[in-house]
Amino acid sequence: MKRIFFALFLLFSSLNAEVIKAYPTQKLLQSHIPIVDIRTPPEWRHSGIIKGAIPITFFDSKGRYNLKKFLHELNSNVDTTKPFAIICHTGRRTAAVADFLAKQFNYTVIDLVGGMEEAAKRKMPIVPYL
Repeated sequence: MKRIFFALFLLFSSLNAEVIKAYPTQKLLQSHIPIVDIRTPPEWRHSGIIKGAIPITFFDSKGRYNLKKFLHELNSNVDTTKPFAIICHTGRRTAAVADFLAKQFNYTVIDLVGGMEEAAKRKMPIVPYL
């Protein structure tokens, strides 16, 4: 009986997981949906961050990650019961991270397609990272 309940729980949980692909736009900024920038501090310093974005590194410069630390910072800064967006440099990292967060934690994650490169092309407000 417990196995059946657990299997149904896993099935139901995976049905609630959602990744939304979207381009970084002014409309998204105006919606006040939190944007989490998962790049590294050197990347933030090099190209800045979208105004209002929350910088929380997922992968370090060697591709390693500390999931416990990331989740602590994410949940300390973002209401993960509501949709939130993530952005990286080109969108490759966010594609993997968004899928992982949706499937493992049932978060509704907006994966910002094209990353900061697309944000710059679309003339999004980018501010220096201090």
